[in-house]
Amino acid sequence: MSTPEPPKIGTIGWVDLTVPNAEEVRDFYQEVAGWTPQSLDMGGYSDFVMSTPDGTGISGVCHARGANTGLPPQWLIYIVVADLDASLARCAERGGKILAGPRSSGGGARFCVIQDPAGAVAALYQAG
Repeated sequence: MSTPEPPKIGTIGWVDLTVPNAEEVRDFYQEVAGWTPQSLDMGGYSDFVMSTPDGTGISGVCHARGANTGLPPQWLIYIVVADLDASLARCAERGGKILAGPRSSGGGARFCVIQDPAGAVAALYQAG
């Protein structure tokens, strides 16, 4: 069995959509895009990992609650960085804002939601 390659620095490693009505939106993308949902336990409720027909995880559809409270209802890209702390320091130096995190995402990985000087929102992700 081969070990999956770590995500490449500078690439978009994942996308999430955080919304108040995750079940409705999950069903929408299941019907419109052909994605298959898998429940992901969030401790009292489930978010959803959405996969392509061949089973490849492609995105998340998440509830706007818990740690995701206050995130805007838009697709959130996760940009892979080598050093999250260094990237966050550069974000602040260049006029960006930290909106949420940094937080652990398991296996030593960490991420943080930022806003760039133009107001666009993205997440920075450091693999474990």
